[in-house]
Amino acid sequence: MNLQDIKKKWMATIKSSETEDWLDYRVVRPFSYLWALFFAKLDIHPNTVTILSMIIGAAASVFFAHGSYYYEGWHGLLMNIVGILLLVQADIFDCTDGQLARLTGKKSRMGRILDGMAGFVWFIPIYVALMFRFYHHHSLEFGWLGIAETEQNSLIATAVVTALAFYSGFAGMGGQQRLADYYIQIHLFLLKGEQGSELDNSEQQQMAYDEIPEEGNRLWRYFLKTYIEYTRKQEKATPEFQRLMAALRRKYGSPSAMPAEVREELLCESRLLMPWNAMLTFNFRSGMFFLFCLVDLPICIFLFEIICMGLLTYCINRHHEACSRRIRTKMIGA
Repeated sequence: MNLQDIKKKWMATIKSSETEDWLDYRVVRPFSYLWALFFAKLDIHPNTVTILSMIIGAAASVFFAHGSYYYEGWHGLLMNIVGILLLVQADIFDCTDGQLARLTGKKSRMGRILDGMAGFVWFIPIYVALMFRFYHHHSLEFGWLGIAETEQNSLIATAVVTALAFYSGFAGMGGQQRLADYYIQIHLFLLKGEQGSELDNSEQQQMAYDEIPEEGNRLWRYFLKTYIEYTRKQEKATPEFQRLMAALRRKYGSPSAMPAEVREELLCESRLLMPWNAMLTFNFRSGMFFLFCLVDLPICIFLFEIICMGLLTYCINRHHEACSRRIRTKMIGA
């Protein structure tokens, strides 16, 4: 088997080259494909790989709780490097699960839900570890701001950092990645149709939830209820796109039946956004995270998430919404 055949095989296990950033497409995805082949030979289910990813990512928090070289010397630097390697491996497995599912045909709604939860399972313990780290190591920030090193000031500053971390994690990173995932699914829907995407509708998910008996299905109902809320938040953040989809249903019976020119215009606009949207996913975000950890400035992680990534998300969302509104008005006449 030549390299071209191998490339075709691993390309068949990714959603689309258009929704991947350069590092994922050139490095992470081919490497994840090798892991997918390994797990397929062992008949390991994709959901098991997702859970393994969660465990490894959460374990990284133990190492990020240490200060880096400035505070703990070579030992601290080594601890942070180990944390970085664990988080990178967690991301590789997070990519592997989807490729394994497509390779083996073991795709499931539970897999989709677990995959969406992975990032939260990683970063909640990591953010807690960073709060602990800041409480013990903050002389750089206190020195720059001229704050006296007292127990009271340490507690107050840690409380402020905790508030930043909470907002950064849930309103910032959580909302940003949720929206980025939605735009990826929209792009796949436009590119491949319903069968090639996971563009879920909260109303349909709610109907599926209502049909599941409560007895003996409590855990599954809990996961599905969480996913319904996840999709509702995606829809709430994209009102103009929801209006466009509703207009397409009224006029053509289904968004899938939209005219080719409408699909192509939407796809063209979406292609312009995909490279920027990719910055909201793991690689760019984690690169900055690693940098701030290594230079012993974890507080900058939260400020970066809130300010820089928040601004990027706002611009992507505004552009996509304006495009949806323009196309609905011009081509659908709704």
